[in-house]
Amino acid sequence: MGAPGDLEWLVKADGDGLTTRWELADVIRDRYDLSATVVEIVDALRDGLASHTRLDPLVACAVQIAGNAGWVPVVVSNGTTRQQEAKIRMTGLDRYLADWVISEEAGVSKPDPRIFSLAADRARMSLRGAWMIGDSPEADIAGAAGVGVRSVWLHRGRRWTERATPDSHRDGPIAALAAVLDSKR
Repeated sequence: MGAPGDLEWLVKADGDGLTTRWELADVIRDRYDLSATVVEIVDALRDGLASHTRLDPLVACAVQIAGNAGWVPVVVSNGTTRQQEAKIRMTGLDRYLADWVISEEAGVSKPDPRIFSLAADRARMSLRGAWMIGDSPEADIAGAAGVGVRSVWLHRGRRWTERATPDSHRDGPIAALAAVLDSKR
């Protein structure tokens, strides 16, 4: 078991997933005076996250309902192909998706409009009428605004402080999907 405060320190150092794995590995190595190389720590972080990720049943339910309602669910994710595909496949999320686009493999990251266009191409759909549901103000919500797509921000208890404004704020996947489905009425 770690020392008191380790979990809080790690969560802060991770920066809600926005700290690069290389930077995070470096500060972990320094804090704990590890002999492992930064490369070994990065690999452990990536593999550990993928092997310990579980599919939230509410996410599975929301994506399945969306598909049944005629939507074409596509994940657009920043990150490494190896890690993101492992999470998608190991959790079983792939069974509910039309496709996914991962920034490393695509050569472009959210909020760049090209990654959203690529997602639409893979789904053989237009971005017209599409929605983005995500938890990142910059990558997801500003990215959606940049391509004229409506959005729902999953706030996870945070207050909105950004310039680009989502069409809706919700606290979970079912509520987010309800906002999208209600917009069609």
